Amino acid sequence: MLEIAVASRSECGQRSSNEDRVALCRDGARWLAVLADGAGGHSGGAEAAHRAVAHVQHALRSRAARFDADALTHAVLATHRQVVEAQHSGAGPRGMHTTLVVLWIDAGAGEALWSHVGDSRLYVVRRGALRQLTSDDSVVQRMVDAGILTVQQALVHPFKNQLVSALGIEGDIEPHTPRAAVRLEPGDAFLLASDGWWGALNEAAILGSLADADSPDEWLATMQGAIESLRQPRQDNFSAIAAWVGLEEG
Repeated sequence: MLEIAVASRSECGQRSSNEDRVALCRDGARWLAVLADGAGGHSGGAEAAHRAVAHVQHALRSRAARFDADALTHAVLATHRQVVEAQHSGAGPRGMHTTLVVLWIDAGAGEALWSHVGDSRLYVVRRGALRQLTSDDSVVQRMVDAGILTVQQALVHPFKNQLVSALGIEGDIEPHTPRAAVRLEPGDAFLLASDGWWGALNEAAILGSLADADSPDEWLATMQGAIESLRQPRQDNFSAIAAWVGLEEG
């Protein structure tokens, strides 16, 4: 079984409250990392993010949960319905919604699955190269895909925070889940990040901080320090989870 080391951070930034939520849990050989970035006003974002993280954990930690793409997609869709129903029943604020990114690892099988909705991201560093595994559900990403904007222009576009999909919105969503699990390699380093985190760091900063880190916690701490050193007056909540894959135990 592969060795997995994990760490997380969730910081308020320059906002009055933190509407991001992160969770890490282990059930035998399976590891689950979940990050949500809520929105909706009047604490609605925090409520939506909390519900999303809790519901995904409950669904995927069930002993009946199969480790496959269909099970993961079903869990995300059920979580979306739960957030919508909370609004309709009055159990949660109207208009609340949240992004979601999930990394699900089976260390025994040496495989990983992931899914996301919104603009919270998942990256992997493998053999010294950084790769973004998710594509944002956002207005500017669609403009980038259409060739209207460059990636650099998208970072400063006035619509950069406008989503086209999120958990809790009215209507259907389409979680982005790979069709099959991906084989893990010792040395893989995964990073789940809210837009407040990845928006403040370029790829060189993410890679550079990893090169000098001896643990996932140290990697996150270095990146957090870099974000805080920018002293951005409108810094959003910023959250991240790191998961490192090590050599087989025993």
